[in-house]
Amino acid sequence: MSEATPDKALVPELPASPAELKRVLEAVLLSAREPLSLLDLRKLFADQVGADVLRGLLDEMRSDWSSRSLELLQVASGWRFRTRAEFMPYLERLNPEKPPRYSRAVLETLAIIAYRQPVTRGDIEDIRGVTVATQVIRVLEERGWVDVVGHRDTPGRPALLATTKKFLDDLGLRSLAELPALEQINPTLDLADAH
Repeated sequence: MSEATPDKALVPELPASPAELKRVLEAVLLSAREPLSLLDLRKLFADQVGADVLRGLLDEMRSDWSSRSLELLQVASGWRFRTRAEFMPYLERLNPEKPPRYSRAVLETLAIIAYRQPVTRGDIEDIRGVTVATQVIRVLEERGWVDVVGHRDTPGRPALLATTKKFLDDLGLRSLAELPALEQINPTLDLADAH
């Protein structure tokens, strides 16, 4: 037997019913550390289950779990289970880690990038009215929330910054369109007139 050909005994058979397919999906999603895309999930079944069928099964699973303490959530990079928000205070009692605290400068910079992307550091400075410290951008890059997506065709070719899928995943969003309106966040922050 060649190395490229898997042993037939190690290749699981395709589940016979939708209920069995859902059980496999459930087991994999509950044990996954990161969200899984439809492409990843199709690989589970050797691409024998179509994306439309998988979407339907995932929607059924989301409904099945609607009254449980976990929820099936679609985020930017795929599907994952997470604890519902109302149960987080109980989990925090067991694991009282302090979440990272970010300065106002970091949060303002992140908001500008999220709502106006792609932007350069100069754009952010124009909007904020102050110089953006290198450390502010570095904090967002280290967190995996912001990345350089290109360079503007102007003298100096400044880097264009944009949010990442990890940013959306961490906020539980599928796309930037799901970000709340700026007016809901801070009525005094007017990014529309800042350009």
